[in-house]
Amino acid sequence: MNLPETTKKRVVIIGAGFAGISLAKKLRKLPVQVVVIDKHNYHTFQPLLYQVSTGGLEPDSIAYPIRKILKRLHNFYFRLATVTKINPELKEVHTDIGKIPYDYLVIATGTRTNYFGNTEIKENAMSMKSVPQALNIRSLMLQNFELADNCKDLEERKSLLNFCIIGAGPTGVELAGAFAELKKHVFPKDYRHLNIDEMEIHLFEGAGVVLPPMSAKASAKARKFLEDFGVHLHLNTIVKGYNGDLVKMDNGQEI
Repeated sequence: MNLPETTKKRVVIIGAGFAGISLAKKLRKLPVQVVVIDKHNYHTFQPLLYQVSTGGLEPDSIAYPIRKILKRLHNFYFRLATVTKINPELKEVHTDIGKIPYDYLVIATGTRTNYFGNTEIKENAMSMKSVPQALNIRSLMLQNFELADNCKDLEERKSLLNFCIIGAGPTGVELAGAFAELKKHVFPKDYRHLNIDEMEIHLFEGAGVVLPPMSAKASAKARKFLEDFGVHLHLNTIVKGYNGDLVKMDNGQEI
């Protein structure tokens, strides 16, 4: 990998998410060379991914060039690469564009969607961890509405307008709320000849409350907001499977 030689200690950070970017900034005054590696050349502001999924924001509103974010750091280098291997004995990071030796290595690669071992859901459901995935959700949503607008069969039309979200944490609640706002304020104007009441939003949560990690007050307010917007809450409910057509719950119900 083409990097300038240095007598300073080299800190390699894998991942340019919140943790990787924050650490690089914290190291700016230290006598070290900082090298950030990421498979994308932009940082994604993930808390607003749901807005991209529902058309509220364009991708460039939440994706920022990594070099621009860290341009004031004189000891900073960025490389667009995918890490394939780490050799701790030789202190080397192997990537698809070459090797890079390090003195200190920080792995800040974030998390993946947790399917809790359910391969059927993993194969058929859509996740929302990146900008491309958010755009896929937006695209499918709009495609479904176009198909529904031209569909004569009631059951098929209702199926196209069923949106099921697994997980009532912050992301699930925000996404369900954004879909509900589209249903109330946007789709009635865009699809005037479609019965928007046929659109249903289902939110599933294994716990007995929405927003389980947050305070009881926040949870209660979020629940009231969702219910007032017509979101169907399925609490104390585990989704056991999804084959691409049917969502199957642990209580035997199917949607």
